[in-house]
Amino acid sequence: MKPLGLVPLKLVPRTEPADDGELIAACIDGDKQAQRALFRREYARVHATVYRILGNTRDVDDLVQETFIAVFRALTSFRGDARLSTWIDRIAVRGVFHHLRTKKATNTIALDAIGDIDGGGRVDEQAQARDGLRRLYAVLAKLTPEARTAYALYAIDGRSVAEVAEITGSTKITAKTRIWRARREVERRAAADPVLEELLELGRASPHCTEKPGETE
Repeated sequence: MKPLGLVPLKLVPRTEPADDGELIAACIDGDKQAQRALFRREYARVHATVYRILGNTRDVDDLVQETFIAVFRALTSFRGDARLSTWIDRIAVRGVFHHLRTKKATNTIALDAIGDIDGGGRVDEQAQARDGLRRLYAVLAKLTPEARTAYALYAIDGRSVAEVAEITGSTKITAKTRIWRARREVERRAAADPVLEELLELGRASPHCTEKPGETE
């Protein structure tokens, strides 16, 4: 499926070596070169994930920086029960949760968001897509942080339900319920908003998350 299920954004590859033990050990020992290597490897994905949940750039850079500060402080607690990238994503999402709960996040999409959109569409099509994204995030801003994050990870960042559950620390059924409820609200609002409806229509060819929670595992 296309990662947004709405607008074809470019996914950031989530690849990593099978064994990160040596890199982690070097980072814990204070090896600056190893720390830079880990930061460079994980930065683009973490930035994209935070950006796609919040939908604006005002706070993204600060949250990404805070994520990596927390990562390096907590590396000694990494036990390898999940992929390192997943563990880092959990830290990033916890930071986003805190931000959404304690601050009034803006609802606007930065103008450079259009750079994430694939394809060579006309200027008017790009402008309409940008307007649709603004309207989408205005709807997401009214959801709970949990529902907004689950929906954004799934519908915008292209994660599976299982990945959403793992990253957010919830069960699969809880993740699916949050996604479905958020999607229902987005589609309810789109019924009265042709621009938002057009954005959603781009992703309707995919059966992604069309089932209600509990219908499939």
